[in-house]
This record gives sequence, C-alpha cells and structure tokens, in this order.
Amino acid sequence: MLETTTPADEDVLLDVLNSTPIIDGVHQDLLADPAEARAWLRQRGGDGSAAERDAVRQVRDTLQGVVRGDLPVGALEPFLGGVGYRPGTSEQGLEWSLEVPPERALSVRVMLTWDALRRTRPGRLRPCANDECRLFLLDRSKTNRARWCSMAACGNRMKARRHYQRTHRPQE
Repeated sequence: MLETTTPADEDVLLDVLNSTPIIDGVHQDLLADPAEARAWLRQRGGDGSAAERDAVRQVRDTLQGVVRGDLPVGALEPFLGGVGYRPGTSEQGLEWSLEVPPERALSVRVMLTWDALRRTRPGRLRPCANDECRLFLLDRSKTNRARWCSMAACGNRMKARRHYQRTHRPQE
C-alpha cells in the first residue's frame, strides 16, 4: 500500500484527471489521438503503448467519477486484478515492490496516488468549483479553501460573474 505520495506522483494524477478539458466550449480528450497519447504517456513515465493508453483512459474516466462523487470507490475494483505487492529485504530493511503488468503500471500508480491522498489528505483533491469546468485541483494550501483549478481562469471568471450579477440586478 502506498502510504505517501511524491509531488511527481501527484502531478501525474492531476495530469491524468485533467486530460479531458473543455476548451472553447468543446470537450477534449488529450489521450484520444494515439500518436499524441504515446508522447503524453512517455512524458509521465509510461511506455506509450496502445494497451497502456487504453488502461489509463479507463482508469481516468472511472476515477473522475469517483472523485466527483458520481461513482463509488468500488468502481475501481476491475482495474486491480493481477496487482500485488511483494515483500523483500535489503540492507536497509523491508522493501515492497509493486507487481503489475507493464501496460497497467501507470494507471495503477495513478490509483495508488489517489488512494494515498484520500487517506492522508482527505478532501484536498476535488473538482473545480466552476460547473462549466471539468478539471480537478489538489489543494496544497494551508487553509484548504482553494475552489478553482486556476485562479487566472476559472477563479477570475466566477468572481467576475458574481460581481456582474450583484451589480446588474433587475430594477423592480
């Protein structure tokens, strides 16, 4: 079981979750094109194979639903088959190695990172508060009050919308 996460693991988790943005009102999938997905996966430590792409997309779609609260955690169960930890020893003590088919290593790493965050920093990984946005954020602030994936984009948009609504109320 992954007890802690690294910033690099957390970045990969966010990248995977945020690989279906809405750009100019159009839903995108950054892993849809096989050639682009190959490079994208390799940049994040994967092998870029078609099987890896399929595994990451399936886990991503399910994990997005879990994080949004639309799916139960049990929806991830089908992706855990054939995954295990094997103990061993070294000069430093016990070491655990993850055993997973190579084409599923990146998707399992994403699930393990999500689970570690869920247990060690509950509520920090969440969807953007902008209902028109499909992105997620990992709140690393001390107060745990971040609401938007980006203050420059969604945060500014939402604040401007609220200001407009307050200052342009219909006259009675």
